[in-house]
Amino acid sequence: MSATSAPPTAAKASATTSAEATAHSVPPSRRMVAVIVLIPVVAALALWAFAWPNARTAPRDLPLGVAGPAAATARIETGLKQREGAFEIHRYADEAAARAAIKDRTVYGAVVVTETGPKLLTASAASPMVAQSLQQAVTQQATRAGVQVATTDVVATPANDPRGSAFGSSVLPLALAGTASGALVALLGLRGARAVGALTGAAVLVGVAATAIADSWLGVLTGDWWAEAGALSLTTLAVGATVAGLAALLGRAGIGLGALLIVFLGNPFSGASSAPQMLPEPVGTLGQWLPPGAGASLLRSVSFFDGAAALGPALTLTWWAALGLGAVFLGHMLKRPTKTTERATDRPASAPAPTPAR
Repeated sequence: MSATSAPPTAAKASATTSAEATAHSVPPSRRMVAVIVLIPVVAALALWAFAWPNARTAPRDLPLGVAGPAAATARIETGLKQREGAFEIHRYADEAAARAAIKDRTVYGAVVVTETGPKLLTASAASPMVAQSLQQAVTQQATRAGVQVATTDVVATPANDPRGSAFGSSVLPLALAGTASGALVALLGLRGARAVGALTGAAVLVGVAATAIADSWLGVLTGDWWAEAGALSLTTLAVGATVAGLAALLGRAGIGLGALLIVFLGNPFSGASSAPQMLPEPVGTLGQWLPPGAGASLLRSVSFFDGAAALGPALTLTWWAALGLGAVFLGHMLKRPTKTTERATDRPASAPAPTPAR
């Protein structure tokens, strides 16, 4: 063996020893201070990310329809606009058009002016919190005018999940499963096609298992079974590919960065338990550009609205998955040894020099 080329196992052992030596070279007092400072920072970040959006929940440019003759709806529109910045008003000719807009996920609800009085159309499947908020706002306004409001739930939540709590709880397990798959691929040293195969296979199995639990067993999802499995698989793949891609480019630090992006930001900013328009800006918009938020929107569309408004979140997840898998391949290419090094390693060892006779 040439003196300039070491066996791969020896090189790995040398790198491990070097890393351990670097870690142990930091004085214990500094390591203790790092732990004391780092843990409160992480706790504060988690508290801010999870508690702050929930403490500031309120409608912000929430799409709401108003249907009926212009003269009859003017008073209702005026009353809704008094809550400045709360609602984004969409006007429709009649109740049928308003119902179609709700089913297409263009608006979260609509106030319809009829001969017997105003009627409120909601879609608790889009967000139970929004449906309740609309009912309170419209009822208060009608009470001041001395009239009663009849409420109709156009797209209701499943009977097994009337408050949508089970649906809202589905985001974190997917985020954790995807993060775990990406981290394991990196820690086990899988690269290139093997890494892509592991991430894809894990995502498909997660999607099938999650749909079997949420749809077949619990009954909290009511759409097409395979469409739901596809949405859950795509979400898991987008998360796993993101974490694995960051790890391929940045090493183990990429795993931490991916977990921070997905679990600490993507999960609380997803709006799965409320709605993106109920979160403070720019959290609501940012959350929909991250895999957990896009995954929750896609799953809601395919499960309750026959795929309406599913294209946007599906493209977002595909974008994350493609970038992540591309980063996995790029990291593999960057870490491959050069041809010169390979030739030097494969060169047969030269014969030892003869020992001079004494």
